[in-house]
Parts: sequence; C-alpha cells; structure tokens
Amino acid sequence: MRLSRSLYVVLVLLGLTLVLLCSIPGAFASAYNARPKLIVVIVIDQFRGDYLERYRDQFGDGGFRVFLDRGAYFTDCNYDYANTRTAPGHATLFTGSYTSGHGIVANEWWDPQKKKRVTSVEDDTTKLVGGDRDLKPAQAELGRGTPGTSPHNLLSDTLGDELKLATGGKARVFAISLKDRAAVLPAGFSGDAAYWIDPKTGDWITSTYYRPDLPEWVRNFNGRRPGEGRAAKFWNREWKDSDGNTLSSTAPRNGKDGAPAGFYEVVGSTTFANDYQLEFAKELVLYEKLGAGPATDLLMISLSANDILGHQVGPDSPQMRSMALELDRSLAEFFGFLGHQIGMANVWMALSADHGVAPLPEFAKTLRLPAANLDTKALREQINSLLSKKYAKKADYVLDLDYPLAWLSEDAFAGHKESDAEADAGEAMKQAGLAGYFTKSQLARGETPATEIGRRYAHSYSPEGGWYVIGIPTPFNVGIMKGTDHATPFSYDTHVPLAFYGLVFQPGTYRTHAEPVDLAVTLASLLGINAPAKATGRVLTEALLPPHHAIAPSAGGTQ
Repeated sequence: MRLSRSLYVVLVLLGLTLVLLCSIPGAFASAYNARPKLIVVIVIDQFRGDYLERYRDQFGDGGFRVFLDRGAYFTDCNYDYANTRTAPGHATLFTGSYTSGHGIVANEWWDPQKKKRVTSVEDDTTKLVGGDRDLKPAQAELGRGTPGTSPHNLLSDTLGDELKLATGGKARVFAISLKDRAAVLPAGFSGDAAYWIDPKTGDWITSTYYRPDLPEWVRNFNGRRPGEGRAAKFWNREWKDSDGNTLSSTAPRNGKDGAPAGFYEVVGSTTFANDYQLEFAKELVLYEKLGAGPATDLLMISLSANDILGHQVGPDSPQMRSMALELDRSLAEFFGFLGHQIGMANVWMALSADHGVAPLPEFAKTLRLPAANLDTKALREQINSLLSKKYAKKADYVLDLDYPLAWLSEDAFAGHKESDAEADAGEAMKQAGLAGYFTKSQLARGETPATEIGRRYAHSYSPEGGWYVIGIPTPFNVGIMKGTDHATPFSYDTHVPLAFYGLVFQPGTYRTHAEPVDLAVTLASLLGINAPAKATGRVLTEALLPPHHAIAPSAGGTQ
C-alpha cells in the first residue's frame, strides 16, 4: 500500500509538472496556437553595437536591461555586407538574407527607364493615404495623387509573410516608423499595414497598397484639424539632459531651404520622436487587438530619431548619450504597457539596428585618426572629368554619387559594354581617392576575392538600379561635408546589437558570432514556421532553453 501511494504521488507530481509546462506560454512555442501571443521586434535606426555597453551602468531596470540582464544578448553581431544603409538593413533583418538575396541595394537608386532617382519602396501603382489635411477630405485621403509605396522591390519574402502563410492569414502583422522604407520593408508583402509619418505635419500615413483609407483610430490620433492631433504636443518643447542642460528645442524654425521646417526635421531629431512613435504603437496594440487572436501576432517598430540626430552630432556627443538614456526610459514605459495589456509571459521581444555610424570626423581627427568629410559633389565632378578625358567627350558619366556608390549614365557610355563602362568608372573613382571598387558586372558574375571584404561586397549585389559601381572607401572618411554617415563595410557601421527576451530564451551574454540575418531565422524556427524564402541565417541555438521532455515512470515503480 505504501509503494502504491508513493507511485501515485510521483505520478500526480509528474502530471502537474506537465500541465504547468504546457500552460507556460513559450514552453511549447507555436505560431499556430498563439504561443506567444505577440512578438515585438524593435529596430533602432543607427544604434551602434557598442552603445549598450557604453551606457549599461546608466540604464534603469525596465528598458534595455530587460535584454541585457534577463534576455539573450549577443555582443558580436555584425552585418556581413558593405551597403550599410537603412533600407538594406531593414530588409536584411526581416528576410534573413543580404542584398544578394532581397535585392535592396540602397535607400534610393537611379532608374534608367525613368531617368531619375527613385526610392526603394516607391510604387507608381499606389497612392499615399492620409496627410495634407488642408485639402478637401477626398483629396487628402489619397495624398494629392502622390505616388505611394509598397514592398514590390523585395526579391524575397519576410518573417511576417511566412507567419501569414503558416497561419492562413490569421496572424496580424504591422510595422511602424517615421520613415516609409523602415515600415514598408519589414511589413513585407502581406502585412496588415505599414505606417509612417508625413514629414511636414507628423501625421501618420500609409499607402493604398495596404488599405484605401486610414482606420478611425489613426484619424483620431492625427486629429481632425491641424493642431489637434498627438503630434501637436511635441512642438515648442525643450529637450534637456538629466542635469537640466538644454540640448535642443522643438520651437518652429526654418529649414535649410528657408521654408518652415517640418515635424520630421524639428521633432524627429529629439527624444520626443521616440515617445511619439511608442504612443502610436500602444494605440495600434489596443485598437488592432494585437495579442488577442488565435495565432501569434507580429509588431515591428523602427525608431528613427537616433539616425536623424546621429548624422548631425555623431555617436560620441552628449546628445547621443542623452538620446540613449531617454530611450531607455521610454522603452521601460512601453514594456510596462505590454505587461499590463498582454502579460510579458505572453510576449517575445527582439532588439537590433539597421546599421551603425562612423565617428564624427572632426572628433576623430582630435585623436589623430585619418578621418575626413568629403565633398561628394566635387568628387563626382572629378570622376566625370577623368572619364571625359578618357573618352574624349564631356558628359555626366556618373549621374549620382551616393558615397561610395556611383550610379552611371548608360546614355553617356553609349557604344560601350556595361562591364567596360563600370570598370572605367571604377578606375576613375580610384584615381579620385577611393581605395578600390567592385562593379555591378563583377558582382553579378561572382568575381570577388575569397576574403572577408570580398564576401561583404558579394553580399551587396543587386540586379536593380541600372549600371553602378560600389567604391571601397577609406576608413573614417564619410561622404558628407558636415556631420557623419554610414554605408561602409567597417565595424563602426556593421556592428549592431542583437538581443532576445522571452520564456524560450536562456538569459545570458553570448560572445559567439551572430549576424542580423539570424533574427528572422531564429524566430521562425521557434514558431514552427518556415524561414523566409532566401534566408541564410542560422538558428541561435546557444541562446535557447533546452527542450522539455516528459519523464515516463519506470516499469516497476518500486524505487
């Protein structure tokens, strides 16, 4: 009788353990039954990988420390390509592939058919939805006929697309950012909506690709008349650091062109922009009922303020320190909202960035580093002059120089093969001071050396954009006359954070090599869905909790 009772107690305890494990969201994760209920991926535009360590001892408990102390944090995460810009970065994070897979080579490129520069998400078959409230309502809803946006340039699907496919469309997928490209590319082809702001007013807008009009809750957030929406409260404010020093003001001012500067320019470069975005994110969670459906939902938030400010003041300025600390506070408040609304046991989160940034050249030079701000207009003229001498014909051979990427005129090179024209342009770029180059034709043929740098440029290839040459810059040289920039294969541009939080992750600091392409692949594996079609990342198994196995009682049961 005593043995039977002991066996009974053991079996009851085992049963309770199994019930408990099954009741823990994430212990047996599956997108199909909403475990977890919601995944939130936070991408901070231009947030270098060293920032988390630089300011770690100054962070509070509920923001970045959620990832650092209670999450899986990868310290050695680097992009393995050269074109470290916003659009390629966001495409990389959510397709799990580099430009050679997803096709997004830059924020903008030269369109040889249209004979103008186009954006990575521009789509003439769509219209903008929202904004311009000074127009008649019918006109405003369709954005005065302005071309809209879509993910039509992507050559791969995304994590959100695979989540939609796997769940028969039941999963809800949304993306938001101040920038269109940072919302549209993460949302993928099948996202329920992507939202970004009208640069002038700060109103949230979208494209007819997603929906014909704005939802009622978005219209209420924007306000029915100018000055009534949530954006209004962020004007005429002083941004101060923790010591009370004024860092900047959002008082109205004129821009570089002499016209009144818009919300994006004035408020966008302050910490108030992060608060504004996270307020919108909370409204989206509430009104779209994220985390309340039969399948796992996905929300992607790209915070843009860091990039807008960082180009102006560089990564080592007091303003950037204050931006990081204030964002820490804002994230803590947002995570508290998620805990109250959904429960953190029902949420997984991931954190990363689309690229880093070079140190401000004028600061780097004080440390005797060979840094420089380059005049790309003068550089383009020099390259065109060299090519004009070679071909004995004056022309704009380089139509556009988005340093270090040069877009060529097929008309100017008429009668010459693409490969020859690109090689000649590359040689001219070397004579003008670049360290080297790779042509589009070389990259298309896979003609890159079997080296670290060769692989990074091979990963930067895209068939889009006509004829082009990607120059190899000199470290610490940036292609703008004032401020700083990114778009190189060097560590200050490629090194970004990568961290996860949720019940399936083993908390700790991981110094194994990781890449941004691993984010989508890891989440897809945990959810039991396919990775995006062209994904090349790996599942970060070292950061996952060991699987739970039911323990079968022994046959005799007498011990």
